[in-house]
Amino acid sequence: MAKYTKEDIVRIVKDEDVEFIRMQFTDIFGMMKNVAITSSQLEKALNNQITIDGSSIEGFTRIHESDQYLHPDLDTFVILPWRPQHGKVARFICDVYNPDGTPFVGDPRGILKRALKKAEDMGFDAFNVGPECEFFLFETDEAGHPTTKTADEAGYFDLAPLDHGSNVRREICLALEQMGFEIEASHHEVAEGQHEIDFKYADALTAADNIMTFKMAVKVFAQKNGLHATFMPKPIFGINGSGMHVNMSLFKKGKNVFYDEKGEKKLSKTAYQFIAGLLAHVQNITAVTNPLVNSYKRLVPGYEAPCYLAWSASNRSALIRIPAARGQSTRVELRNPDPSCNPYLALALCLAAGLDGIEKKMKVPGEITEDIFAMDQKTREKNGIASLPGSLIEAVENMESDPLTLSVLGEHAYTQYIAGKRAEWDAFRISVSQWEIDRYMVNY
Repeated sequence: MAKYTKEDIVRIVKDEDVEFIRMQFTDIFGMMKNVAITSSQLEKALNNQITIDGSSIEGFTRIHESDQYLHPDLDTFVILPWRPQHGKVARFICDVYNPDGTPFVGDPRGILKRALKKAEDMGFDAFNVGPECEFFLFETDEAGHPTTKTADEAGYFDLAPLDHGSNVRREICLALEQMGFEIEASHHEVAEGQHEIDFKYADALTAADNIMTFKMAVKVFAQKNGLHATFMPKPIFGINGSGMHVNMSLFKKGKNVFYDEKGEKKLSKTAYQFIAGLLAHVQNITAVTNPLVNSYKRLVPGYEAPCYLAWSASNRSALIRIPAARGQSTRVELRNPDPSCNPYLALALCLAAGLDGIEKKMKVPGEITEDIFAMDQKTREKNGIASLPGSLIEAVENMESDPLTLSVLGEHAYTQYIAGKRAEWDAFRISVSQWEIDRYMVNY
């Protein structure tokens, strides 16, 4: 059931003294974009008449077919609590459409909607997702540029005065709750300057919208406090990086299909097939769930980030973990994604991989209960434990060989995404790093 009608929006804008409205959308690499309008243009916006130049957006359209239209999702309307309270600012999250009224095939939000339609066609009425987003707070220099310095001395679950970010986290949580989020937990993470805020699961589309809103809010409140927030997966060598564990569950007629009171570990055949599908495809979707050159600095042994293909009901060194909760709360946790990913594309591919496992009745490999990080290569091979890609280019090459990824993203987004990531890898490959200067300048 819709949350708002057009009439509701018009009334709220008038009653709440909203003067500006941000029409937000996301490019294929997960960067939030927006067109700002004044409230005098609200009727035009509600009639889907706000246009953008798609040729100027990464991975969208070519110059001769540049006009595109923003269709606001009325249920995403919210007033931004950190903006002025006189002449308030609100936002819509929008879908991108072509001039002929058809959805733009390269719109990430539309790609997720298509994946959800596939699940619906298979008889599933809900795909719920609970993300766990980690981030770092760093000091800025005299010019306001980010550094990698933090006065923070805290570790996992520590509190002030060791935790210097607790006030920022509090402000973020309060603002998000004003925007309709249900904040479940907020705490300091393992590394100095690292934090996590968990918000309640939602249907996948809402969850992806929430992730984008969350990242925006975190950056805004960090800046307001003279800090810089980053979702870069591995900003500092030698300490833990930031992940975005994704908790997933499927429902049919209101019942969680991953739960079976009589099943092994109280998991259903559907749950095991979903896990098998994820394991079968995860190497091919890693270029999306872990999209940066830097992502692969996090996916190494020794820093709690999973890099080996295995599942377990409790083992945190495994790529897929099944948290202890059962019944309606039964879920599958994929632990390799990081918060730099485009959540619409990442969730679409995770769902498609799991559904492929269900459709093909894939068999899940045996559970791994031992610490995989402590195993040598021979032991891992003996247990049939493969590895995630070791670099962005390896992940992109895997993606290029995967028909599932092409079918989910569609040819346009698939081609544009791979081209963009190949360009990113080439830029990295030919750059000269400080490590190389330190290592080679004197000796050679």
